[in-house]
Amino acid sequence: MIERRLREAGDRLRRLRSELSIVDEQLLHLADEAEDMGLRALVSETPGADSEYREARRHADAMRAHREQVAASIAELEARQDALLDRLARLSG
Repeated sequence: MIERRLREAGDRLRRLRSELSIVDEQLLHLADEAEDMGLRALVSETPGADSEYREARRHADAMRAHREQVAASIAELEARQDALLDRLARLSG
């Protein structure tokens, strides 16, 4: 039972770490895009450019929040995995 849970946790950790890598790439792109739009809005001083900047910033902020959720899930799963390993060691030893 514990070994099965460990395998499941390991599989889920691999998926989450892969997702985190993808999210990091997307976040980098969105943050760069928002920064560029912010500079354009500053230079052009038009309501349209400012609106585009705010929209890009919202997307980057949403991706940042998603990244934090994925990272928190990884930390929680690692703690659960450690607890399972401790239980397995106590049962074996």
